Amino acid sequence: MSAGKFLTWRVGDVNITRVAEMGGDPFPSTFMFPAATTELVQRHAWLRPHFAHEDGRLIGSIHSFVIESGKRRIIVDTCIGNDKPRARKVWNLLQGPFLADLSLAGFPAQSIDMVLCTHLHVDHVGWNTRLVDGKWVPTFPDARYLFGRKEWEHWSSAQAEHRDGDVMGDSVRPIIDAGLAELVDMDHALTAEVRLEPTPGHTPGHVSVHIASRGEEAIITGDMMHRPIQVAETDWNSRFCSDGPLARKTRRAFVEKHADADVTILAAHFPVPGRIVAPGGKARFLPLAS
Repeated sequence: MSAGKFLTWRVGDVNITRVAEMGGDPFPSTFMFPAATTELVQRHAWLRPHFAHEDGRLIGSIHSFVIESGKRRIIVDTCIGNDKPRARKVWNLLQGPFLADLSLAGFPAQSIDMVLCTHLHVDHVGWNTRLVDGKWVPTFPDARYLFGRKEWEHWSSAQAEHRDGDVMGDSVRPIIDAGLAELVDMDHALTAEVRLEPTPGHTPGHVSVHIASRGEEAIITGDMMHRPIQVAETDWNSRFCSDGPLARKTRRAFVEKHADADVTILAAHFPVPGRIVAPGGKARFLPLAS
C-alpha cells in the first residue's frame, strides 16, 4: 500500500491501484439505507474506526481502480467527472484534480487501453468523457470502453431515466458515437487473469470484476455493496437499487460464497478493501490493514 489518494495491491502477477476522486467524509447512515438508524449502525462495533464514526455516520469513498494485467492497463469505473451538470450539489460542475492524480499515480490518460464500467450510474461513468471546446470527448482516446450489453440496453431505452442529469448524453453516448465502445456479455474475459461476473440487482446488468493470478484472488464489486455494513445486513439495499429482491439475493449469495475465503474485496465505495469473515456464523468485513 501507499499513502494519500493512492493505494496499491498485488494479486499474483496483477497490480491494482486505487485512485480516489473524493470521499472519506462520513454522512448520516439513512441517506443511503433507510433502515440504518444510528442505533442499528452502532450495534456493529466492528465498523469502527475504518467504516463508521462513533455517532453512527458511515464513511465512504468514490474512486477508480486501475488493473495492470500483462500489457493491459484497465481502469474500472470512472467516478463523477468534471464539468458535468448534476442534480446533487456536491457533484455539480466539479473541478477536481482526478486526471492529474491519475497521471501522478503513473497512469496518464493516454496509457489506459481499456475502460470497464461495472454499471452506468452517474458516479461510475463521469470520467469516460471530458469537456473540450464545449464538446464531450473521450478522456481515454486510445482505450476500448467496455459496457455490459444488458446494462446498455436498459439505460438506452426510452423508459430509463437517470436522476442526476443527462448521464447518458454526456458520459456514455459520446463513447458510442466515437466508435470506442464494445458491448460485452456479463461473463466477458478481459484478460487471462481478469473476467466479469454477473452481480445484478443494483442495476439490471451490474457486473463485478474477478481477478485471479498465481493462486491469489480479488473481486471489484462495484455497487453490489455500497458500505461494509451490508456484509452483515445483507437485506439492506441502498436507495439506488433498481431491483430490491434481486439485489438482496445477489448480495446474500456473494457473502455466503466468500465468507472466510482468502479473497480480497475491493468495492467502489468502501474506504479500504478487506475480506469477508464470519466468526460464529456472523459475517463482517475485515479491513486489510487489520
